Amino acid sequence: MFSVQAPRNLLKAVVALGLLIAAALQPALATRIKEIAAVQGVRSNPLTGYGLVVGLDGTGDQTTQAPFTGQSLSAMLQQFGILLPQGVQMQPRNIAAVLVTASLPPFAQPGQQLDINVSSIGNAKSLRGGTLIATPLKGADGQVYALAQGNLIVGGAGAAAGGSKVQINHLSAGRIPAGALVERAVPNALQSGDAIQLDLNASDYATARAVVRAINRAKGDGTAQALDGRVIRVKAPAGTDERVAFLADVENLSLESSEPAAKVVINARTGSIVMNQAVQLSACAVAHGSLSVTISTTPIISQPNALSGGQTTVAEKTDIAIRQEPGSLIQLPAGTKLSEVVKALNALGATPQDLLAILQAIKSAGALNAELEVI
Repeated sequence: MFSVQAPRNLLKAVVALGLLIAAALQPALATRIKEIAAVQGVRSNPLTGYGLVVGLDGTGDQTTQAPFTGQSLSAMLQQFGILLPQGVQMQPRNIAAVLVTASLPPFAQPGQQLDINVSSIGNAKSLRGGTLIATPLKGADGQVYALAQGNLIVGGAGAAAGGSKVQINHLSAGRIPAGALVERAVPNALQSGDAIQLDLNASDYATARAVVRAINRAKGDGTAQALDGRVIRVKAPAGTDERVAFLADVENLSLESSEPAAKVVINARTGSIVMNQAVQLSACAVAHGSLSVTISTTPIISQPNALSGGQTTVAEKTDIAIRQEPGSLIQLPAGTKLSEVVKALNALGATPQDLLAILQAIKSAGALNAELEVI
């Protein structure tokens, strides 16, 4: 008797081989210039303003502890022609002093709407249900570039009674979508001169060379010139439409694949470790053990005898214990791929906090072929 299982297995193998060949023939995803570089001068600008949020349900600032809130309210009322009697101290609980921030995108024009963030700078318990009154937003030069106003959206909730409190998310900050109108445009130098400047996000000579080659290949030799490992000078057309079309073509050019610089980034606060695929590990031996010190204090009460005239005293008994766990010497083989480096580090069985010290020691020993950056 003949079995049909063998032909089926053969068919599956042929299909799998075909899929592998098709995947190998597909072009790899290439990096575009727009993802690694930006045109000099084309950037966003931070805006900041000071304002008041009104209409709170008794969760505003306590003016006795935040006197600037009452002063701001008095100044606002004076602008409307309302003068308070001399010596009157206003103590409303439905207003809060806030700081308003926004980002003015490049090429923003008057009338365009911006999203704004509103954060309390006093002791307000919650900004939920509040309304931001007209607040001018200024740039670094002190000029007003936008005007903000609107109802806040606070992504949280809370309740308190009888000394108990329940809170979900953050209540002292909110957001107003499209809450600001641009009043002034920021000039840029995109149309000035016969050339533009591209700034790479990270300084790398190989990437700068790849960008220059891609631009010169598409737009002609001599169009682009690398000034250093980050700055690239590009000759551009003088006309507005032609320059915009030129930049649209340049930013979508694909780059030749280049190996990035090997780097290991360590976050000392959270214990996070991130490394790229270029990291290599030379053969080394590592021994790591943990040392823990425990200090415990026990109160001891000394009671005097009856009719002795002494006083009861309280003393403390302190016990100190030191424990050091043994750490065996582990040999780490050389690894040229990221998977091999991860496998070697996992063999240590150390926690992320321990790996921070281990990686620094391996780097000092010359066995970590990568740049070590601590943030």
